[in-house]
Amino acid sequence: MPGVDEEQLVRAVARGDRAAFEELYRRTSPWLAVRLRRRCTDDQVVAEVMQETYLAVWRGAGSFAGAAAGGSAVGWLWTIAARRLVDAFRRRARHDRPLPAPAPAPAAEDEVLAGALGDQVGGALRDLAPELRQVLQAMVLDGLTVRETAVLLGVPEGTVKTRARRARIAMREALS
Repeated sequence: MPGVDEEQLVRAVARGDRAAFEELYRRTSPWLAVRLRRRCTDDQVVAEVMQETYLAVWRGAGSFAGAAAGGSAVGWLWTIAARRLVDAFRRRARHDRPLPAPAPAPAAEDEVLAGALGDQVGGALRDLAPELRQVLQAMVLDGLTVRETAVLLGVPEGTVKTRARRARIAMREALS
């Protein structure tokens, strides 16, 4: 479906178009899997979240507000996936099965983000402690709440708030 963007695909999915759904999946599933794997190293959880996400897209495509409401189809899809991942973490926490820790290697998206924001901001982001950078990424880039970030990172909400404050202070000092 050349010439059709993701928003148009979501609108077609809302009308029950299977081909549009397949095309949306083909275009978005590779980067979505990569982003989820950056936050969870358990391939089974990632597979479950992917399945739940695309099922939610199929069922709820009609609720997509679109660019007129200030959103993008890709952003909408990521929001669904991020919330499904938090739900998976909650389910695992209830069953006392801890998830493997995220991989310590820097992600390509972190490097691209740092480069895209300029040398000074990129340097400030690179200089942040990993735990502070994780909180900023979850809350600012992924748009998660304090509670969702706490579940995602496996730390108390108070710790998330403290790390977010420390990250803001460190960024402000580095940029002044």
